[in-house]
Amino acid sequence: MRFLIFFLGILILSACQNEALDESYENISDENEVQENVFLDLNIPSNFPEPTYEIDNNKPTIAGFELGKKLFYDGRLSSTGVISCGFCHIQDFAFTHHTHIVSHGVNGALGTRNAPPLQNMIFMEDFNWDGSVSHLDAQPVVPITTEFEMNESVTNVLNKLQNDEEYVQMFNSAFENDTIDTQNMFKAISQFVMMMVSADSKYDKVMRNEGSSFTEIETQGNAVFEQKCASCHAGTLFTDQSYRNNGLPVDPQYNDEGRKRVTGEEMDKYKFKVPSLRNIAITFPYMHDGRFQTLRDVLDHYDSGMVQTQNLDSIFIQDNGQLGIPLTEIEKDQIIAYLNTLTDDDFLLDERFAEF
Repeated sequence: MRFLIFFLGILILSACQNEALDESYENISDENEVQENVFLDLNIPSNFPEPTYEIDNNKPTIAGFELGKKLFYDGRLSSTGVISCGFCHIQDFAFTHHTHIVSHGVNGALGTRNAPPLQNMIFMEDFNWDGSVSHLDAQPVVPITTEFEMNESVTNVLNKLQNDEEYVQMFNSAFENDTIDTQNMFKAISQFVMMMVSADSKYDKVMRNEGSSFTEIETQGNAVFEQKCASCHAGTLFTDQSYRNNGLPVDPQYNDEGRKRVTGEEMDKYKFKVPSLRNIAITFPYMHDGRFQTLRDVLDHYDSGMVQTQNLDSIFIQDNGQLGIPLTEIEKDQIIAYLNTLTDDDFLLDERFAEF
């Protein structure tokens, strides 16, 4: 219901713009083009859960995927014409803003949170560090309209697209109603993003018995991880998709209240979504505010760096009252070795997602 109300509001804002589509454009769709717009195979890996995204309502096609890709890498979705989705989500690093602590926006503006990776999005229940968006199709609204990101309005974006002949042709090819409107624009981006499935790491090949096996230290790391990390980073997605306070000292620069921003509930203050650990070795810096540069830094925090803040998750309070997850230096080495098996080079180098 939250998504429906939110999305309807955006549709209303853009409705008048859809009517203004220049009638002088020739409708280039014909029977041959429609037939060529074939559906893409979305192969769900055998060791993955069922998607949460309702694919039947937006089945990916060749034309829809290519349109979504063009939109993803088009800086005109921002007010300055420079900042695209791909500016902060770089494929080589699992679609994160590599090495940047927080996202960078128009005119050098800095955000308040680290840009999360884009992978396996169709399996997620909601999005962003605080879960502010509950449907993949609505996710682009946040970066497009946020002042310190792309700082643009959906209406202005539609105006730009409607006055671009190449986009008119691409929308004609991608959608039966050939309309450049909010719904089709966001569905096209979703078609591009939904194909970003990362499932061919060494870990996956071991789990699927595809001829790979863990080394001794990776096997040891797996055992330690299952004992001390998997209660939150659970399953093949390596996240239980919950919101937790993991004992980070509150940064006064941001005073980010996390999930509370969305729910308004004190019980959600300082809670953030448990991130997936897939491709974690190359998606640094870590945490919602990018405060840690290395996996060792992260493990040091869980071992000895936690502080008592409001709503600290009880899982981090030991029987003796001490905070954190006790880890030896050897165990940290083992966990890091195991986490390195979650890197999916095929995904990072997949030419389908490359800008050029």
